[in-house]
Amino acid sequence: MARTPTDKNKNQPGSPSREDEILMREIDEAVRQDDTKEFFQKYGVPLGLAISLLLAGMFGFYFWDGRNEAALERQSEQIISALDSVDVNDFEGASEKVDGLVDEGSIGARTSAKFLQAAAALEEGNPAKAVELYASIAADPETPGPLRNLAVIREVSTNFDERDPADVIAKLSDLAVPGNPYFGSAGELTAIAHLEAGNRDEAGALFAEMANDEALPETLRSRARQMAGLLGVDAIEDVEQLLEDEGVTPAEGPAE
Repeated sequence: MARTPTDKNKNQPGSPSREDEILMREIDEAVRQDDTKEFFQKYGVPLGLAISLLLAGMFGFYFWDGRNEAALERQSEQIISALDSVDVNDFEGASEKVDGLVDEGSIGARTSAKFLQAAAALEEGNPAKAVELYASIAADPETPGPLRNLAVIREVSTNFDERDPADVIAKLSDLAVPGNPYFGSAGELTAIAHLEAGNRDEAGALFAEMANDEALPETLRSRARQMAGLLGVDAIEDVEQLLEDEGVTPAEGPAE
């Protein structure tokens, strides 16, 4: 290590002279240079590769992130443009605008594109294509669960008349239960399928459950209540509350 002369040892006997200190400093510097040279000879290549990989990785990430964000923006613009076409009833144009997203878009863009194309197919009188698109959404494991369930509902309702009642009942079994967000739609389709299969008791019980489910729209509950009554199931738990909900005022009895 290089030494620095101080006033304390400058004039003491046996202390290094000025020339000795300069020589020792030069030796220390030469040793450091040799150590540095040896270090880079030994580790220079792998260290350089590591730094190069780190810089390449950082550049690659920012490049990918920028391209990914730009791609998502382009896909969003395509979806918005297609929705604008839907607003003016140009379903064919909407379908064409999102055609490239069906196979190459992100999961969100891909799903939206398929729903739009299915709607366009229905408008064009091509339910078979719509069913195929709904089925592909439902079968895609990357599609969020709520959208897959919606696709199942749309798939079944699109060609309900052509399906075997047992197939409808099986396909909607997980959705046609109280508490499920799609209970209203799935329950009604399932109940009708039970009727077509001759399962009057099952249909009546399901209509009654729907009639008493306060989470469902009142129009659907009213329809389910009527169907349950036709099937011999009393779905009215509180007559007075029902009359109040319907805006019916009970007639007053004769004055005493």
